Amino acid sequence: MKKLNVFVFRKYIVNLCILGLVVIIGFAVAFGITLSKGSQQASTSQGAIYQGDTSSNKISLMINVYWGTEYIGDMLDTLDEKGVKATFFVGGVWAADNQELLVSMVERGHEIANHAYSHKDHDKMTAESCKKEISTTHNLVKSITGVEMNLFAPPSGAYNSQTVECAKELGYKTIMWTRDTIDWRDQNTDLIYNRAIDKAKGGDLILMHPTECTRDALGKIIDTLQSQGFELVTVSDNLVQGEE
Repeated sequence: MKKLNVFVFRKYIVNLCILGLVVIIGFAVAFGITLSKGSQQASTSQGAIYQGDTSSNKISLMINVYWGTEYIGDMLDTLDEKGVKATFFVGGVWAADNQELLVSMVERGHEIANHAYSHKDHDKMTAESCKKEISTTHNLVKSITGVEMNLFAPPSGAYNSQTVECAKELGYKTIMWTRDTIDWRDQNTDLIYNRAIDKAKGGDLILMHPTECTRDALGKIIDTLQSQGFELVTVSDNLVQGEE
């Protein structure tokens, strides 16, 4: 009888522990979701621009450039063929090493924007470092092309309110994106295409990079969006009045 009581007691303790673990996991999941939502709400209220004019039929291709130089020429040819202007957010390190290609982007009528000098997370920087990354790239691109850039895309999308304020003090608007092709990770032409065009809407800012699969998907992305009645314009041409 005593052994039975010990067995029942142990079973009770085990069940109690399991119940406690389930409760803890439940709270952790719920708390994690809350934090995630809170973080998202905070990021969208810190002054960065995530979309253009949603009342229009305008969509923008924003191409972030630190690497993939070997694919950019073909992408520029496709854009020319389709009569489309894109916005290239260039890193300073890349611009310094690819001056002729940078000038070609400008000569072909594309918008050039700032992607900071080096690919570092700006939400972890001091204000001084943040401004230096942006201003160094600004001065470099201006010296090569004569262009005065005013749009800034934080590397990896990492920013905070200080980043936005630093950019603003330098005459920049901080630009994020509406939809991400995630082409840097997923080397799949069909997947990149579908992410770019699925449920497209006016004001979309489509993030992409110069990859082999993006190059191969670009023409089809443009054809599909144009066939749906969208006009593909630069990011600046997509901003709503008051953000320009």
